[in-house]
Amino acid sequence: MSKIRILANDGIDETGKAMLEGAGFEVVTTHYKADELEEQLKTFDAITVRSATQVRQPLIDACPNLRVIGRGGVGMDNIDVAYARGKGLGVYNTPAASSRSVAELVTGHALTLMRQLHLANRAMPVTGNTEFAKLKKQCSEGNELLGKTMGIIGFGRIGQEVARIALGLGMKVVASDPFVQKATIVISVHGSDQTISVDIQTSAIADLLTQSDVITIHIPKADKPVIGKEELSILKKGVILINTARGGVFDEDALIEGLNSGQIGGAGLDVFIGEPTPRADILTHPKVSLTPHVGGSTAEAQENVGRELAGLIIDHFSK
Repeated sequence: MSKIRILANDGIDETGKAMLEGAGFEVVTTHYKADELEEQLKTFDAITVRSATQVRQPLIDACPNLRVIGRGGVGMDNIDVAYARGKGLGVYNTPAASSRSVAELVTGHALTLMRQLHLANRAMPVTGNTEFAKLKKQCSEGNELLGKTMGIIGFGRIGQEVARIALGLGMKVVASDPFVQKATIVISVHGSDQTISVDIQTSAIADLLTQSDVITIHIPKADKPVIGKEELSILKKGVILINTARGGVFDEDALIEGLNSGQIGGAGLDVFIGEPTPRADILTHPKVSLTPHVGGSTAEAQENVGRELAGLIIDHFSK
């Protein structure tokens, strides 16, 4: 009997690869571009992808041997999930694997914008040795997160991990999610058995928008942005907005308008409309902290993703 062949088109961590090979599967990590993927995938039983590879209906139809599609990460908007499952394929993602990684990036953007680190990091290499005193004055008007309110839209695994960190920093947490009424956040003290449990009752999104000092969004992209021009007027003046979910959950025109008017104090963006070519006025805006879609890209998260994905694939073919 021939080996089950798996194409990890966007790569897979060595831990996950070793698990699959140990289970008797053949794993190929060659990356094929869109125009060559269809022909190459015909000889594989499964494909794993991240966000770079699209798995759409024509590709699925062209590969009758395909039995599993695995997405390393959370969002599956690059896969025709319903169509694939309708044809009997197993379609899996790894929602738990990168929660901490994304949550820590959210916190990093919040700290960066509160303390104006993005401005210092841009200016210091250019004028740090000639205008040090001026830069010191410009960057000395920051704020602390202690006592501020963190608003979390989407209170699943990532949202709850953000809450855990925010509570540890002494922030108040408010959350909104139509599918979650209440969540218990357990904070563990490293190196001991001590834990602290905090119950958070979710609220209406309008209430969250009016009272939050920092707002972070953790929901799939929808037809309508969560925050657009209509919502600008009810945001707390000077609010910080953070998006590590998907480009389009903010109306980018409204975001620029809010940043320019001062209604929005800053934005931390890891994802953008039009990736991989985000609009220039966002990339160059002085009130924006930027990362290139790396929310789930830590060494620890990659290992977790590989391990979880491998386990799902092994379980599928064991049935």
